[in-house]
Amino acid sequence: MMRPPVTFKQLIMLDAIAETGSFRKAADRLAISQPPLSIQMKKLEQTIGADLFDRSGRQAMLTPTGELLAGQ
Repeated sequence: MMRPPVTFKQLIMLDAIAETGSFRKAADRLAISQPPLSIQMKKLEQTIGADLFDRSGRQAMLTPTGELLAGQ
């Protein structure tokens, strides 16, 4: 089965999360609500086949794969 492509919109969202360190702050910056942002990031993780965030703490910390994709 073919995976859906990574979208430019998802990369913009990933960048906003990486810059703010927060899904909520990124959603505010992008003028969207937080649930659709989280859904898009889950879809991106499924497409990539790896976790992009360490969700163990309060901040949205990028994993090494997330850093690579975000260009950090």
